[in-house]
Amino acid sequence: MGADLTAFGDRLAVPAVVCLWIAVLLRTPGALRSPHQRGLWLAVATAAAAMTLNLPAVVGYAMGRDPGYAHTIGLVRNLIGVLSAGAVLYFVAAATRGRRLQLASAAGTVAWLATLLVLDAAAPAHGTHTIPPVGDPVPSLPYWLVLISAHLLANTVCVYVCWSYGRRTESRALAAGLRLFGLGTALAGLFWLVYLVKALFGGTWAMPALPLLMNLHGLLRAAAILVPMLFAVRRTGADIATAWRLWPLWRDLVHAVPHVALTKPRAGRVLELLWPPVPRNLLVYRKVIETRDAILILGEYVAPGAPERARSHVAGQGVPDQRRAAAALACVLKEARRAKLAGDEQQRGEGDAWELPAAIQTAAGDGDGDLEGEARFLVDVARAYASPAATAFAP
Repeated sequence: MGADLTAFGDRLAVPAVVCLWIAVLLRTPGALRSPHQRGLWLAVATAAAAMTLNLPAVVGYAMGRDPGYAHTIGLVRNLIGVLSAGAVLYFVAAATRGRRLQLASAAGTVAWLATLLVLDAAAPAHGTHTIPPVGDPVPSLPYWLVLISAHLLANTVCVYVCWSYGRRTESRALAAGLRLFGLGTALAGLFWLVYLVKALFGGTWAMPALPLLMNLHGLLRAAAILVPMLFAVRRTGADIATAWRLWPLWRDLVHAVPHVALTKPRAGRVLELLWPPVPRNLLVYRKVIETRDAILILGEYVAPGAPERARSHVAGQGVPDQRRAAAALACVLKEARRAKLAGDEQQRGEGDAWELPAAIQTAAGDGDGDLEGEARFLVDVARAYASPAATAFAP
């Protein structure tokens, strides 16, 4: 049973390391731009480096060469691991905005690294660093206690902060990332706790689970730092879908009221999305604002009685109740656009005033208002604008 568990954990080693390095490379631009992300990025990057040196193939290669080579690989792996623990503490300090904790994490990391180097140099001649299932730790018990204490302290503090902040934050992306990172860190803490039990008491019953714990920790940390990117990709996809659906309505209205557009429209819908005239994250915002402004201006050309006729028309066409407001607005906009392009005189004041739907009234009165809600409503208007019910509406 133990051998099977160890073999399963070892099979996850390469996928975990590959996922970690992919995550590190993808998050490098963001870490370079945002100082508050660098601690987390450094923690994952150093963990990836340490896990790379701990791959079964790398360990086997080092053990097959001279003892000095195996010793160097083991020492570097442990030093990078301590640097990763220090980066975790730095990430925690940055998250809690604790300047003293940041300085303490940096000083503690330097002290741990220096202590490990001194203990390694003071130990008798040795090869790779390990706590074997049978026998004394190599190079020494104090060396391993210092190494384990660094990891356990950093992991414990990190799990506490990730759990606390993950419960309080309102950002779904941040909460998911903190929980995944905290869970991965907790598994790493269990890994080092098993080593502590073995070093102090000789207990080996949990040793077969070590590869599984470490490699699951790597997968979870990789997922944690990719969560913001995944949420951003999801948001971008939703914005592209919204802009795609709004484009026919926006194009027709902007053609009738061109001065509401911030930039000149592209030649086609695909070109508009592939080469947006504004920053991509503002594409939906501009489409909604410009469509709203065009609707407000075209309201001057709505003939008396047109809104009532439009509501009766869509009801007679069998449009569902939840879509009738959008369908009626689409019918009115078709008529108002035709009147504007035909050069008709403005109609406001000649009879009943045109009452806008609630979604647009709220947004127009409160600045941006509920942009997402307004965008959803305008998508319904755009869908109704191209429907047979709107086409059949007679002026």
